[in-house]
Amino acid sequence: MNVSHPLVVSALLLNLLLQGCAPVLIGGAATGASVAHDRRTAGSYVEDQSIEMKAATAISNEAELKRQGHLNVTSFNMIVLISGEVPSEALRQRAGELIGGIEKVRRVHNELMIAAPSSMMTRSSDSLITAKVKTSLFSVKGYENFDPTRVKVVTENGTVFLMGLLTRAEGAATAITASGVGGVQRVVKLFEYMD
Repeated sequence: MNVSHPLVVSALLLNLLLQGCAPVLIGGAATGASVAHDRRTAGSYVEDQSIEMKAATAISNEAELKRQGHLNVTSFNMIVLISGEVPSEALRQRAGELIGGIEKVRRVHNELMIAAPSSMMTRSSDSLITAKVKTSLFSVKGYENFDPTRVKVVTENGTVFLMGLLTRAEGAATAITASGVGGVQRVVKLFEYMD
């Protein structure tokens, strides 16, 4: 029996898809493409993912933070943003200490608000604002070849936090663009500047 080569390859790919390996293959390709556009080194990119995972574990091991707070931890070039809500200054400080104690963390921006955890409606609105800001960055004025994938966008209660490794001019143009998006109440630049 003579089986054509493309048919064998198709059968193997179908088998991988059915076994659930496609997300690994596709996710790996997406990560590779993302690293290629990123100004961070591949090692920093991986370290940021590790920091975020370690932070999630640290928070889940702290009963009070886990039960009473809503925390998001975002790492970019080993500079960490903690955002969300906790009910007390003591818990805010505890979160900062926990995250700051993670190996390789260079700096912590503790932007936790002392408040009740945000509602699902607020979080949904924040997700929509984040998506709109990311889309708006494709048209940063004055920079035809600006790569918006170099900017990490986090939104909490209408406040947009911008992280990335940019020039000062790129950072200013990015912040101006983000501030023009509907629903954005405030823009906080947490960029690491290259110049």
